[in-house]
Amino acid sequence: MEVTRKRLTDGVYLTYLPACKFKTSLLSAQFVTPIRQDSASALALLPAVLRRGTVSCPDLASMSACLDQLYGARIDCTVRKKGENQCLGFVASLIDDSFAPAGEKLLEPVAELLGELICDPVTQRGRFVNAYFDSEKTNLIDAIRSIINDKRDYADGRLLQEMCAGEPYGISRLGDEESAEKIQPKKLYTLYTDLIATSRLELFYSGSASQERVENALRAAFSTLPRENIRDVALTRRHKAPAQVRHVTEVKDVTQGKLGMGFTCGSDDTTALLMGNTLFGGSSNSKLFLNVREKLSLCYFASSLFHRQKGLITVSSGIEFHNFQRAYDEIMAQLKAVQNGELEDWELEGARSTLLNAYASMEDSQGRLENFYLGQAATGQTETPEVLAEKVRTITADRIFDAMKTVSLDTVYFLRGKETAE
Repeated sequence: MEVTRKRLTDGVYLTYLPACKFKTSLLSAQFVTPIRQDSASALALLPAVLRRGTVSCPDLASMSACLDQLYGARIDCTVRKKGENQCLGFVASLIDDSFAPAGEKLLEPVAELLGELICDPVTQRGRFVNAYFDSEKTNLIDAIRSIINDKRDYADGRLLQEMCAGEPYGISRLGDEESAEKIQPKKLYTLYTDLIATSRLELFYSGSASQERVENALRAAFSTLPRENIRDVALTRRHKAPAQVRHVTEVKDVTQGKLGMGFTCGSDDTTALLMGNTLFGGSSNSKLFLNVREKLSLCYFASSLFHRQKGLITVSSGIEFHNFQRAYDEIMAQLKAVQNGELEDWELEGARSTLLNAYASMEDSQGRLENFYLGQAATGQTETPEVLAEKVRTITADRIFDAMKTVSLDTVYFLRGKETAE
């Protein structure tokens, strides 16, 4: 696939992903701005409020009617975190023009509606409609509160908060409940006008339309987008390991413990670290899965994730409270085994195959492609999945072991039940 990225105007870029094998087209508009504690919740609220209506479609009913006329096109609001940037906007899914009845063109009207959502939202007295603001603010607060209901996600988030305290990387994509409670309509509208004027806008298209046609449709759709003093996106800063390992224990009303472990990587060889993490806990053939979970039955689940831009590895596991020390020791032992090269040939090739399959299958999903290229654009990366796959294909075992030897324990987070704390 011949992917191109082009600057359309100041701070506006189009990533064109030609694809003729899908019956749908994808069109995405994402603002990329450095994530900050004082604005994360308000910016997370913004797409949901904008999605409630435009000047031409001032409510959800008229918006739905408009999309129905476009053969059931969908526009969903999104809030994501990529590196130390918050990415917010809309993703539209529509019938690809090559499958539209009577050769009808759908790209242009969907692009126009996407532009209206961003540039021409419905307002009252110079601010967002109060009813829309209040409703979506309540939804945001409920979403933040509901994170605790999934204890695994909650524990993973808390580990990053503790490990990266004081760093943007530790901030949740939705912000926090206290900040969300304080959001006011006037402040949100001021934040909106600043965002669309000064933040980078990343546009993505996947479908059969020509690049020239896509560019013309998007230029017309965003012709009124204000552009002034465009801010750079935040380049992720490397995390510095603490002088001593940090231990954090939190007590909640839970029946299963959650052990999270954060590691700092001292190597810049990201391909080697990616392979090393896959061997350690990044696949169903990893050492954590096969040994800690399956063989020793110390964990209900055990996996690891490599945070490429930040140079971190985090381990997520669910354990019985009394198995804390045994699980901790065994996780560290499996990391040591990878660092020392204690591997069978099938483990190395299995990890390589896992990553190569993941890169190859990316072209089968327009959503995964959009998410991947958004992450690349937001963090200053340029490699395509094909380039990354070739790096994995040629990586040597010695490079993997050398990189993994720089991995050191940074933070240990343990979520346990109230009864064990008494």
